[in-house]
Order: sequence, then structure tokens, then C-alpha cells
Amino acid sequence: MGTVSSEHMQIGEVAARTELSLRTIRHYEETGLVAPSARSRGGFRLYTEADVARLMVVRRMKPLGFSLDEMRDLLEAVDRLDDDGTAPGERDELLERVRAYERSATEQVARLRVQLARAEEFALTLRTRLDRDGPREA
Repeated sequence: MGTVSSEHMQIGEVAARTELSLRTIRHYEETGLVAPSARSRGGFRLYTEADVARLMVVRRMKPLGFSLDEMRDLLEAVDRLDDDGTAPGERDELLERVRAYERSATEQVARLRVQLARAEEFALTLRTRLDRDGPREA
């Protein structure tokens, strides 16, 4: 069996580092969001730090309600921005795409803050009620 270089990780380590399940990582591979950079001689998926970084982008986008297509679009834009051969006009278009995602994420964070504040108020209301009425359990 081939050895895994220190630059590559197997899927289990990637799952532990990203806090994603093996099933989720495989699903993201099937949908084209993230692909393992290599395979071992034994056929195991091998990932790099760049692959882990991509998975972290996806993990952070998911709770904000972004679709798989939107995740794919953002990752593609970032990949093309990182390509030194990207023409200046295309760079401007790519930067605007990334800005749109940043604006959308910021708006969603604001909505989530409101939801969190309401949830905290509700929990406090219940705590206050329980403190007022005192313990009733034996």
C-alpha cells in the first residue's frame, strides 16, 4: 500500500478538521464542489490544505442558505481570481461576483442576529417565569 505524503490527508482527517461527515464530503465531491487532489495507490481519496480550505468555504456558506450552485459559482470566481492569467476586465467582473456574495452573507448574518436576539429573549422569558414560580419538582 502506498504511503500518504505529509501534504495529503485522507478523508477521515479532513472530516475531523472540517467537522463535516464523510457522507457530506463525498456528496460535495459528487456535486463537483470539491474534488480530492489525488488518490493513493489503494484508491483512497487524498486531500490538500487547499481542498480543506474549499470545504471550509462551503461549510461556512451552508448555514447562510446559499445553494450548491451558488457555492460552486463563488468557488469558481475565487479560483479564477487566483489565476495569474485572468485578464483585468474579467478580474473586475469576478470581484463584483465575490462582492455580491459578501453583501448577501452580510445581510443573512444580520437576519440571523435578529433571530438569535428573539430566541434569547424567549429563553430569558422562560427563565424569569421559572425563577419567579420557584422549583416545583421533588
